[in-house]
Amino acid sequence: MFLRGTRDPVWVGRWREDVMCPDQKVKRVGRKEILGTKKDFPTKKLALRELGIRLAPINSVGYRALRAATFAEFAAVWQKNVLTQHKPSTQAAIRSQLRVWLTPFFGDYSMKDIGGQVVQMFVQSCKLSPRTCRNYILTLRMMWNSAKAWGYVMHNPFDGLVLPKVQPKMPFFFTVDEIRRILAAANEPHKTFYWLAAETGMRAGELCGLRIDDMELENCVVNVRQSVWRGTVQTPKTANAIRQFAISSKLAAHLRLFLTTWRPNPLGLVFATRAGRPWAPCSLMRDKLHPLLDSLGIKRCGLHAFRHTNGSLNYRLNAPMKVRQERLGHALGSDITMAIYTHSVGEDDRRVALQLGDMLCPNAPDFGREGNNEEQQPNTIQ
Repeated sequence: MFLRGTRDPVWVGRWREDVMCPDQKVKRVGRKEILGTKKDFPTKKLALRELGIRLAPINSVGYRALRAATFAEFAAVWQKNVLTQHKPSTQAAIRSQLRVWLTPFFGDYSMKDIGGQVVQMFVQSCKLSPRTCRNYILTLRMMWNSAKAWGYVMHNPFDGLVLPKVQPKMPFFFTVDEIRRILAAANEPHKTFYWLAAETGMRAGELCGLRIDDMELENCVVNVRQSVWRGTVQTPKTANAIRQFAISSKLAAHLRLFLTTWRPNPLGLVFATRAGRPWAPCSLMRDKLHPLLDSLGIKRCGLHAFRHTNGSLNYRLNAPMKVRQERLGHALGSDITMAIYTHSVGEDDRRVALQLGDMLCPNAPDFGREGNNEEQQPNTIQ
């Protein structure tokens, strides 16, 4: 421990520690670090106390030599050994995160030098939406778990990390009347696609990956066993997404009629291009759904709006939570079904308001109803 400088002296601590070289040999190297200024630690004893805190992990009984690597070097190893085990869609997203943001910022840092302050600096400099920033930190946490297991680091840089708050946005969903108008105006095979999306709540990739063999029309049952991402067939999003659920007899009858004009394709898909390739959800939304919504005067949205509509309709029908989660492919007990995929539509809100008014002031005049003495029946789904 020594002081350096005359005008603004700083305390400098030096020590030696063991590191593991790429050839798996342990080497003892010298380290040096500025602990603070003379104003921060007026006496050498206080500076030594700070140095002891920083060296506690190295001096602990369970200390083992850490691998010496920069973040860029570790990221290359992690992508080769871990990221390749994930689905292609996950690989593409994380490789983009590493290439555009994480490696340019952390790349030159040694893994052991990436602490809480460095991660907080990244959050501060990240000029992206709060939700995207949180996704980047989730990727960094995933990588850090591997780094600790492999002996690159021993500390946790996420303690005390403050992330930007995500402003919740109300996801768009269709009303029953809008769904009816869409189905009445859509041409085949898109009408069948939209009907399946609204009644089953299947994800767009699951619908594009739906096969003839996945449908048991005699029993009015549909199975979800695969999905499509960028034209490639893969497993569904999660293990819970592999599921089976019932469909209405009307939809089953419509599917039987639809299959009379179905063209066989090598993958046996219900919806395929003339070349036998799976539909692309983005192209379907841009070329078919958006023009249809524009013609009907309905707000433009993505195919996921059908899934949100299904979750809300199940809620209005008082479907048990277990049934709703199984149909949507959510984990049992998860709060995502209620928090994200359930929306109180206008009719429900107005009915509750009327019922509250009747409870609080039963004798007050009501100018909002047609006929003050008539009892309004609750709304039902036809």
